[in-house]
Amino acid sequence: MALVHIDGEDLVVVMEGLDKLWALKSSLTIPLANVRGATEDPGISAEPKGIRAPGSHVPGVITAGTFHLDGEKVFWDVKDPSKAVVIELADERYSRLVVQVEDPRATVALVENALR
Repeated sequence: MALVHIDGEDLVVVMEGLDKLWALKSSLTIPLANVRGATEDPGISAEPKGIRAPGSHVPGVITAGTFHLDGEKVFWDVKDPSKAVVIELADERYSRLVVQVEDPRATVALVENALR
C-alpha cells in the first residue's frame, strides 16, 4: 500500500512495508505542476500492464514496479484492486502512477484539491 500526501508544491507517494521491496522504490516525489489529476479505478488491474522492468507481478496477488506499455512507463503498487487510484502525470518519468491506498476517495479528493 502507498501513502499519498502533499508536501508544499509536491505530491509525495511513499510505499509501505514490503511494497518497497516489490516495487523497488520507497517513495516518489512529483511536482504538483506535473500532476494532471487522480481517479478511483478498481478495474485498472484487469487491463494489460505491459513489460515489467523492474518490478514484481504475480497475477491476483501483486503488481508493483515499473511497467512499459505503448511507449509509456507506468508505476504500479497494487495488491487490492478495489483500493486502486490512478494519478495522471505530464512531463515526468512515469505517465501514470497506479497505487493502492487506504481510502481511495480521500486520496482522489486530496489530489484534486491540491490542484485547484
